[in-house]
Amino acid sequence: MNNSMHIEHNPMRRRAFSVWSLAMATIIGIGAVAGSAAVNAQATASNVFGIAPAGDTVTAKSNISRLSRQVKVDAEGRYSIRSLPVGVYTVTLEKDGIAVEQHDNVPLTVGRSSKVDFPCPQNQCAESASHQ
Repeated sequence: MNNSMHIEHNPMRRRAFSVWSLAMATIIGIGAVAGSAAVNAQATASNVFGIAPAGDTVTAKSNISRLSRQVKVDAEGRYSIRSLPVGVYTVTLEKDGIAVEQHDNVPLTVGRSSKVDFPCPQNQCAESASHQ
């Protein structure tokens, strides 16, 4: 009677397992890097928001990179410029393409938004029902 143990040695099976393991590790690693990049991008962005006359335009321009973004003030007199890189900005109110008022040196820091309000005629930023 032969009591020896038979061990199967198949190098192709081992190689296939190694390639599969490497592929899975690569996919998991790429997913982790992409996820951390998204978190990092969110952690280094901020917002400018406030009230202004409805229908006007508000522009935020970086004092360093010269990045510029603008939005229209909504019918309720609110605006928000999102996902701006941290830094120092000039925030300008424009009416019909002409700068009306400007706030200089508005700081945007990680995790904090900056509120920049612009005066509205008779303290009324929202459009009245007769103007809609």
